[in-house]
Amino acid sequence: MKYKACGVAAAVLIGAGSLTADADLAAVAPPEGSQLMLELFADGVQIYTCDPKDDGYYWSFKAPEANLFDKQGRQVGTHFTGPTWSTDDGAEVIGEVVAKADAPEPAAIQWLLLRVKSRQGSGPLSTAAYIRRIDTKGGAAPKTGCDAHHLSEQARMRYSATYQFFRTAK
Repeated sequence: MKYKACGVAAAVLIGAGSLTADADLAAVAPPEGSQLMLELFADGVQIYTCDPKDDGYYWSFKAPEANLFDKQGRQVGTHFTGPTWSTDDGAEVIGEVVAKADAPEPAAIQWLLLRVKSRQGSGPLSTAAYIRRIDTKGGAAPKTGCDAHHLSEQARMRYSATYQFFRTAK
């Protein structure tokens, strides 16, 4: 009986964890009818700068810097200031945040839904209407180290994420 109770408790905890992830995923869902067209995996850094604010100092987000990989592990593009996603076929999109959700993993950057506000080039990425960032690990701003002695210094925080690109329903 003791082992059965432990198994039930473990199942409840595992189920609760998936509910959290599902809730976050729902909060950053693209519009109904959108179709997933491309999924890429990012490995890189989130860059923060130590800036003055009111009566103190804080780490402000400046830019991402990451390589983008396909499911076979081949690098197929980059992610950088804008926020911009660029692929080796010449396509490039710039997004703007429309929804956020806290990541289930502690110290991970938020999950996001972004609307594509500009695009150029051709290829699959050029037809994207929305971008969703999920499965984030790391990348959050440092908790300490920003003060008058570190003004304008940068912190490069490692992160990984999944970026999903969606087209709108036709």
